[in-house]
Amino acid sequence: MSESFPRIYLCRHGETAWNVTGQHTGSTDLPLTERGEEQARGLASRLAGLTIVQAFTSPLQRARRTCELAGFGEQAIVDPDLVEWCYGSYEGRRRAEILQERPDWNLFRDGCPGGETLADVAGRADRFIERLKALQADALVFSSGHFLRVLAVRWCGLDAAAARAMTLNNAGVSILGYEHGMDEPIIRMWNAT
Repeated sequence: MSESFPRIYLCRHGETAWNVTGQHTGSTDLPLTERGEEQARGLASRLAGLTIVQAFTSPLQRARRTCELAGFGEQAIVDPDLVEWCYGSYEGRRRAEILQERPDWNLFRDGCPGGETLADVAGRADRFIERLKALQADALVFSSGHFLRVLAVRWCGLDAAAARAMTLNNAGVSILGYEHGMDEPIIRMWNAT
């Protein structure tokens, strides 16, 4: 693996109240909890010393505030493609509640009624990946868990459904990059907390 290829640092936002209760949080624009703010401030030391060309953040306040507390708010570009999955009628609901109505439901296969399909989310991820690849430089991305999981597998050219096999903690940091050349995208590190 060459150290000279660009790296893309992915940061999931800090904790929100709905993360604590296990509710699907797509477009509901929740603030960070006190613990979430501490997690975001902790990212500042973990990301210290990075030399990046550009930082990007979801427009949702949980990601923007995490970006700000991590020390990158002033330079970050707000990108609407980085918003979390739109859960439609499943917004605010817990997985266990959904499974009572639809025992075989799987987000990464079925999407959400009145919300986005996996193809919709993958399409946003693919658009954003094209912008990242055009930079040909190190970048930092702040967003939400399900979206970042899809972004990572699409970076590697995998089917978006492969994201179901991954998890990403609040304030988890991951790194995307390349192995032998820029035609070999890889996940260099996943979910460091």
